[in-house]
Amino acid sequence: MARSRFGEPPEEQMEVCPVTQTQDIIAGKWKIIILWHLSTNTRRFNELQRLLPGISKGILTRQLRELEEDQMVHREVYKEVPPKVEYSLTPIGKSFIPILASMGEWGKKYEKLIKS
Repeated sequence: MARSRFGEPPEEQMEVCPVTQTQDIIAGKWKIIILWHLSTNTRRFNELQRLLPGISKGILTRQLRELEEDQMVHREVYKEVPPKVEYSLTPIGKSFIPILASMGEWGKKYEKLIKS
């Protein structure tokens, strides 16, 4: 295997670690929370914005687009006036719900540990 000048294999030959791949998908301040809110219900853009105080429209749009590109979120556009857009989890996104639940459980345990 060829090596770069730093002793690492060239980028195109490196295998992607599954944890790194997962991190790449959910990286972003709001993505995990967006996924959590979509795990309970289909949501419209303004509803998500209300559920995420402090997020700008631009950041929410970007995070939703990235989740859509990663096939975690489905965007449904209804041909109405005014336009109606809904976001929901795809089957791949739904497969992430147990991980979200585990993260929530870990967070509860962490709080107990640091308080004791």
